[in-house]
Amino acid sequence: MRALPSPLLAVTDRHGHPRPLAETVQAILDGGGRWIWFRDRDLETDARRRLGEAVAERVRAAKGVLTVGGDVALARALGADGVHLGGGSGPEAIAAARAALGERALIGVSAHAAHEVAQAASAGADYATLSPIYATASKPGYGPALGLAGLAAACDRELPIVALGGLDADRIDGCRAAGAAAVAIMGGLMRAREPAEAAQAVLKAWSSADRAPA
Repeated sequence: MRALPSPLLAVTDRHGHPRPLAETVQAILDGGGRWIWFRDRDLETDARRRLGEAVAERVRAAKGVLTVGGDVALARALGADGVHLGGGSGPEAIAAARAALGERALIGVSAHAAHEVAQAASAGADYATLSPIYATASKPGYGPALGLAGLAAACDRELPIVALGGLDADRIDGCRAAGAAAVAIMGGLMRAREPAEAAQAVLKAWSSADRAPA
């Protein structure tokens, strides 16, 4: 099982706050975050590339890890460390992404049920996000919240699971106990008044859960 670069995957959303996205990313990096998923897929191609370049510059300077959502060509252009593919991506899509980005590329796949996690593992993904764990305004179209029981059921597999959906520092302990290898957070970081403090709180909660007695 491949180790993930950080217990916190910060998912970008430039609509989350009026400040420039690159500044939000910088604040998360300053707060200890090291794994950034550049999403913002609603932009036109050239505009998304320009925004991605600004984000990538900050991530590289911090020696962080950059994942690009859904666009292998853009990931390659930005010199990203990996790409996050949509749900149902099969072996061919994952192999093509790895061929384009290199054997060390980190390839993730979205999943919304335990059987989709199993499919991602069989297809050769390095990890899967599983969502929504809790109800969330940003992901309303993926069915009811899975809860910690659904997360635990999906984590009983040979694939790192990144819990996603409605998470904040207060919910980290439960995700760790359920078997998550990391958590992905968008709104809680992008909308935060102080993203650095929000990132620090999540990482501290993860570390505290790690030290908690069995």
